[in-house]
Amino acid sequence: MIRSINTLLVPIPTIRAHKLACTVMNEQVLVLVHIQTEDGYEGWGEATTIGGLSYAEESPHSIKTNIDTYFTPLLMKEKPTSTAKAMQLLSTHISGNRFAKCAIETALLDIEGKRLNLPISELIGGRVRDCIEVAWTLASGNTDTDIAEAHQMIEKRRHRIFKLKIGSNPILDDVAHVLAIKQALPDCRITVDVNQAWTELEAMKGISLLQDGGVDLIEQPVSMRNKSALKRLAEHFDVAIMADEVVQDPYNAFQLAADHCADVFAVKINQAGGLKAACLIGQMAHLAGIELYGGTMLEGPIGTAASAHVFSTYPSLNFDTELFGPLLLIEDILAQPLDYQNFGLTIPTGAGLGIEVDNDKVYHYARQANLSSSNPISLGTYVSDSHTGV
Repeated sequence: MIRSINTLLVPIPTIRAHKLACTVMNEQVLVLVHIQTEDGYEGWGEATTIGGLSYAEESPHSIKTNIDTYFTPLLMKEKPTSTAKAMQLLSTHISGNRFAKCAIETALLDIEGKRLNLPISELIGGRVRDCIEVAWTLASGNTDTDIAEAHQMIEKRRHRIFKLKIGSNPILDDVAHVLAIKQALPDCRITVDVNQAWTELEAMKGISLLQDGGVDLIEQPVSMRNKSALKRLAEHFDVAIMADEVVQDPYNAFQLAADHCADVFAVKINQAGGLKAACLIGQMAHLAGIELYGGTMLEGPIGTAASAHVFSTYPSLNFDTELFGPLLLIEDILAQPLDYQNFGLTIPTGAGLGIEVDNDKVYHYARQANLSSSNPISLGTYVSDSHTGV
């Protein structure tokens, strides 16, 4: 039974500017949900997105407002007795809001796992791998800086797969940047993320040059609204074409898989609408012969741990993951950081998420951000006066 639900905005600076086609990030605002129960359990979830409203229709502030205003009162009033019933309730009464729903489901599964003394992975299908390889995004915008950064990552045995964010510059400039890095890292897998920036004609030109230069994977080269163009590109080129922003929820993913609109699906738990939905997308892709890639919304360690539990259950994960979000932040909010070594991330084995959140640090950052804001927002605490429910 739920005693309280808190939603918190926790801004943390990044270790460097992170340049995307749609924005430049210098901090990440983590949206955290903290649920406590009457019998002493607590669960954490995360609904972090990228770049405010420049990337998707949900922003950190809208996610928090909607959870506080709609999700929490509904859950406290109806008192669902399980995670599944809670999510069915939210699905019935609240349209969309996939990121917010993911955070609630994660926190409830964290509690459920702790009650049963099982990792979340065992609640959503069972893990088939204990470690997942993690790519690193080179996004300084400077070729020499990116190459130096990549060499540092290889020497530290932190990463050997690299993604490059392009699309904000002229095509030939972007291609030259990518190919210079590929030539400097001939033994590394290189992924290019265009973030929907190209038209179909531009994509035909750009992908042809990138394919000839040995690039291994092209992510979402055209608008998510142009699924037909994505399908044509996948059919035309030998290099793998990956769908990202267009892969939104199981219903959407089913149509993409049925039409085989891409060679690879990038799956993100927030974009999917939750952990179980992300598992379903993975299963559908696998059945349709589509490869899988574990995506990120640059979540902090809570969302990253949740994602790792999901990706550990996939029958195949041939294009690995990019769960590097916590490594991009200057501060960690866990008592013990996630275990990154040997080019990958070891998936936590403890009950629930298998992590221990530093509550004092999280609430301190949330309060400091609230005090420094010109438009302060409540931390969003909702305390039950009842003794029934999840």
